[in-house]
Amino acid sequence: MNRLYNMVVRNSSLPFSFICFTDNDEGINPQIEIRPLPEMPLPPDKERGWRKLSLFKKDVGLEGRILFLDLDTVIVGNIDEFFTMEGDFIYVKRYWNKSKTQGVGLTSVYRFEAGKFSDLYDNFIEHIDEVKAKYRHEQAYVGGVLGAQGRLNFFPSEWMPSFKHGCILPFPLCFFKEPRLPKGAKMIVFHGNPTPQEAMEGKVTGFKKFFRHVIPPKWLAEHWR
Repeated sequence: MNRLYNMVVRNSSLPFSFICFTDNDEGINPQIEIRPLPEMPLPPDKERGWRKLSLFKKDVGLEGRILFLDLDTVIVGNIDEFFTMEGDFIYVKRYWNKSKTQGVGLTSVYRFEAGKFSDLYDNFIEHIDEVKAKYRHEQAYVGGVLGAQGRLNFFPSEWMPSFKHGCILPFPLCFFKEPRLPKGAKMIVFHGNPTPQEAMEGKVTGFKKFFRHVIPPKWLAEHWR
């Protein structure tokens, strides 16, 4: 959390409040506002990001234009335009592949107006079983519903390259060269493996490690701090 806060401070010229929803505030920078995780009546099964929907509740205590950032987001450029860009709900486009089960985008980073999307939360709570049967996880649900309503927008793909698909070079070049930092990137999106920490250590897990190697990139160490 402290890394994420530091990156926002270094890469934003706009006034902002930084809020962390967590059940463990140990070691967090005192400049960060700590709030408890919003209550949400979830059934005891695999979570799959559904708790994120609680930020759309009417009574969650947020105001204005909100930019949500996952902890594994690496900011590498100025992010002012993430706040000034027009659009109701804006998130990361899944440009590297098309998937019916994964949805059209990622909610690792998204921007919305507080209080305007409470229907996403209310509908989920009222129809939990039906929603879970139709959508694999929260980000597919958000994209599916808002897309059908015409309320969905995407950040420019060049702002948010995927580390796996936009930075790591293809086999066999990945065994000889560091992952690149694409021109125009403002944030690097980490999804699945490797995580930023694994990339810093040159680790790739699973069967893909045989053809997706990571040489720890110097630019990642410069920005992820």
